[in-house]
Amino acid sequence: MPQVTARPFRNRSHAGKLLGQRLQGYVDRPDVLVLALPRGGVPVAYEVAAALRAPMDVFLVRKLGVPDHEELAMGAVASGGTRVLNEDVVRSLHITDAAIDRVAAKEIIELNRRERLYRGDHPEPDPAGRIVILIDDGLATGSTMRAAAQALASRNPARIIVAVPIASPEACKALTREVDEVVCAVTPEPFYAVGLWYEDFDQTSDADVRALLAQSGRERGAG
Repeated sequence: MPQVTARPFRNRSHAGKLLGQRLQGYVDRPDVLVLALPRGGVPVAYEVAAALRAPMDVFLVRKLGVPDHEELAMGAVASGGTRVLNEDVVRSLHITDAAIDRVAAKEIIELNRRERLYRGDHPEPDPAGRIVILIDDGLATGSTMRAAAQALASRNPARIIVAVPIASPEACKALTREVDEVVCAVTPEPFYAVGLWYEDFDQTSDADVRALLAQSGRERGAG
């Protein structure tokens, strides 16, 4: 695995605090909604929402892995049934529509499970007419974030802002064509992988997600 000389983030919480500083223009705006891509985006978004004094929720997206090579993304699915495909990967590997449908069906089951687990009986927040800040812990290819952005666009937000602590320059640039604003705090070259730029990149658990969502809700209620 490649080695990097300096890691800008201690962990996702630290990355979220630094990212929140880049978004200070949105502090105390009643129309701002922070949405995290679980699971890794939630600790980042929690700190951003706290810094902006804005409500926070999750937006569910699942990567579509290439059959037998699941680590390679051929696209993603998002809440509401939006599907985004990496056409270059699909064409070059001759992946059939049937194979894509099988992978998507499995990921939609997991997406729905997480939706119930994280949100329970609470309704999904309505993004219509709001400034939505979509957050993840980093962008490699950007396909997952593209799926989220396209799904949100159909729900009539006033603006969609993608904000991440770390991203490949290519993914950051590509997303500028998809949304109203992109904030990539650090864009190293060469990029390698998201996790290399964190000192601690342990997996975020479902329990962590639920706890942070509950804590954010309590803090908003107290405020």
